[in-house]
Amino acid sequence: MADERRFRGPIDLHTHSRVSDGTESPAELMRAAAVAGLGTVALTDHDSTAGWADAASAVAETGVTLIPGMELSTRVEFASVHMLGYLFDPENQALTAESERIRSGRLRRAEEMVRRISEDYDITWADVLAQSVEGATVGRPHIADALVARGLAPDRSAAFAGILHWRGGYYQPHYAPDPLTGVRLIREAGGVPVLAHPGTGGRGRVIPEERLARLADAGLFGLEIDHRENTPDGKERLHELAVRYGLAITGSSDYHGSGKPNRLGENTTSPEVLEAIIEEATGAAPFFAS
Repeated sequence: MADERRFRGPIDLHTHSRVSDGTESPAELMRAAAVAGLGTVALTDHDSTAGWADAASAVAETGVTLIPGMELSTRVEFASVHMLGYLFDPENQALTAESERIRSGRLRRAEEMVRRISEDYDITWADVLAQSVEGATVGRPHIADALVARGLAPDRSAAFAGILHWRGGYYQPHYAPDPLTGVRLIREAGGVPVLAHPGTGGRGRVIPEERLARLADAGLFGLEIDHRENTPDGKERLHELAVRYGLAITGSSDYHGSGKPNRLGENTTSPEVLEAIIEEATGAAPFFAS
């Protein structure tokens, strides 16, 4: 049984700050988690650990336990696959080098997309940088925010559905390793990997079983099933696969502040699953509220 004293309140294991594509600083995110009644939150910015220290500084003030993490970008051909990593060593050389390579690829991709968009719309690279903070993982959400600021889209969601959609003619992929490499990198750094929102395309587009079996063999810990973007039939298939391969089930909000409609704590993870994550991790430790 999990020690309930360690996890006072609901547990949300997927959130983003301004270090990637959220709209709040890490410390502000922690305060928002406290207001939402959470007891534990994981900070999982895209391909970056730069927000860990700021979030940790707010643990005592907020009383919210922090699980340091990251959402690592991986890719299967043209399909993006996101891998949540918890409690890994942020100084692990291999994982640090790969996340830096991904961030550089994101930056080059964003610059090229803005160049293409600027041929048809009044937007500049400076407009995009104005929507990010120093050290942030710059990506399409920042382009979306620049389009909104320029009056070219009413909100971020509309920008993604329109100009930034892959059918819009401006999209291009960025570098990312394959999911198997992602699992191995996180495990070798002492972390615990969970496949993020893998049921968004429905039952027929859930990760192929043979690929999931290889990920499980390599050390995949769990599947993020309770997530607003997973479809009902996708969740059903994921539950079947989780049982078959002995994978844990997590639930999370994927909170981005005002950048998405997702609300803190709208999906949560059980204390028993979080306890298992902590027990398996060797790279870093939670920041517990006293």
